Amino acid sequence: MEKILTEEQLFALQSKIDEAQRVACVCHVNPDGDALGSTLAVAAWMKALGKECTVVVPNRFPDFLQWMPGAPDIVRYDKHADKADAILRQADLLWVCDMNAPSRALGMESILAECMKRSAEGDTYMVMADHHLDPQSDFCNLQISSPEMCATCEVLCHLAWQMGCMESVTQDEAVCLYTGMMTDTGAFTYASSRSVIYECISLLLARGIDKDRIYRNVFWTSTPNRMRLVGYMLYVKMETIPGMNATVMTLTNQERRMLGVKNGDTEGIVNMPLQIQGMRLSVFISEDTEHPGFVKFSLRSVDDFPCNEMSARFFNGGGHKNASGGRLQCSIEEAVEIFHRAVREFAPLLGTENGKRKTEK
Repeated sequence: MEKILTEEQLFALQSKIDEAQRVACVCHVNPDGDALGSTLAVAAWMKALGKECTVVVPNRFPDFLQWMPGAPDIVRYDKHADKADAILRQADLLWVCDMNAPSRALGMESILAECMKRSAEGDTYMVMADHHLDPQSDFCNLQISSPEMCATCEVLCHLAWQMGCMESVTQDEAVCLYTGMMTDTGAFTYASSRSVIYECISLLLARGIDKDRIYRNVFWTSTPNRMRLVGYMLYVKMETIPGMNATVMTLTNQERRMLGVKNGDTEGIVNMPLQIQGMRLSVFISEDTEHPGFVKFSLRSVDDFPCNEMSARFFNGGGHKNASGGRLQCSIEEAVEIFHRAVREFAPLLGTENGKRKTEK
């Protein structure tokens, strides 16, 4: 296991935890397994210490994560903004999990700016626990930022170990932490070659979790419409560029309605084209269901292809080397053209420079 804080930082964090009475946890927009796992684990930890603690998320999270311990108590900002604002304003301690800048909590920027002002004045204490690159330097009082780690939930495992409280981690907390690590690594199929990850897993297993049940809860919960969506995306919508070792798929809101797509049904589809021999990059482009006129990009890659650099340069996004995202205000057709420009720009890293488009059917 790894120490991630200096002794001075550790003392400051412990002091703030001891002093706090009201605690809140927030994460990025469109919460995934790591965002929910980290916030719910911290919330359970704080409640075990006798604190009031509430998780606030910007918007809806996938149906296949609704089973997670503590999920029914989450406050959605898009549904209960006034309640969430009051919770965040009253918090003595605010945990910011799995995000490195307030802009990643789309819709909550104003209240987070207010929290940052209060933290600068000493009225609250903000702690960032994250694993993304380039954290905003003035975001939180304490930044626990470890981009080399596979998930924010791994960061929290090391923190719990360093603070000497791993033995007191409850089974529910361990379930949340394992879920975050599992989902952010595709069930440990990428970004998971560091041996210390499995030290974390061993400690979590010792808390009595059923990792096989967690896997089934996340990955084996498809509906008939989800299965039809997968078939449609792979048979009709998957476009490959021969010689470029890249694929792109698009999904419009009209197609969502036609196929009966529910929240979370698209999860993981972007990874599937990477099963094609030699494929290095897969991109999933979809119309934003909550913000008309915007499209979202989800990128996945293998080996050393830097999809985060592509996302930052072309899609107004970022993330990790093998998993990143972005968002642009444009049509789906314009988004596809931007994707092709990006592929041409990164051609030396993908394959031959002049591949022709081909649609797999």
